[in-house]
Amino acid sequence: MKDFAAIDFETANECRSSVCSVGVVVVRDGVIVDRFYSLIHPEPEYYQRFCQRVHGLCADDTEDAPVFPRVWEKIAPMIEGLPLVAHNSPFDEGCLREVFSVYRMDYPDYEFYDTLAVSRRHFGCSLPDHQLQTVAAACGYDLTQHHHALADAEACARIALKLL
Repeated sequence: MKDFAAIDFETANECRSSVCSVGVVVVRDGVIVDRFYSLIHPEPEYYQRFCQRVHGLCADDTEDAPVFPRVWEKIAPMIEGLPLVAHNSPFDEGCLREVFSVYRMDYPDYEFYDTLAVSRRHFGCSLPDHQLQTVAAACGYDLTQHHHALADAEACARIALKLL
């Protein structure tokens, strides 16, 4: 696969609609050609301590951030016609579907590919786990800012370029 967009969401709480940041990396002809990152004002608007510990974001960070529809207006043209790739894609696809539903937006049935599933098939038991940072390292990419949405999307793109 040479043309795709890798995407990663971070959430504020247990609701998949509570996306608080997004990272997108666009790959065309096997080359990263564009990157996008934005904080998002989450819906519902509260942070769980667990989520804050994972990604380090809190209500102060997203208080003045745009709501999802404003952010998606910028992303949609970037990814038009491209399949989406995510590590553990059921999570990211679930976030996207849920937040589209919350804002009553028409969901365009994006095609998703999962680098986690591909990693499990490709590496099998040769890795200690199939977490994003582990798989990225096995593919030659050093993920130093794990759980920053743009860094995770770039790691996913690098994995996809190696394994898909």
